[in-house]
Amino acid sequence: MVDFARDAWRIALTVVRRSDDTSGFTVLPKRWLVERTFAWLMHSRRLARDYETRPDTSEAVIRWSMSMVMSRRLVRRSR
Repeated sequence: MVDFARDAWRIALTVVRRSDDTSGFTVLPKRWLVERTFAWLMHSRRLARDYETRPDTSEAVIRWSMSMVMSRRLVRRSR
């Protein structure tokens, strides 16, 4: 996945691993970015459950939802 992200999208993907000596919940660096993005996407009712059977349809709904999030932010910022 790291090689694919670098070649296809030209981004650096970093895998953050837990240390073996910890037990229970520990805060991992950058993990909150992913969780926050998932929370924004879950505001879309259609993404709350996985109703789509085709992956391309599911990807389109995710892109639509994220574009709604970004456009709302742009409108709020321009006011």
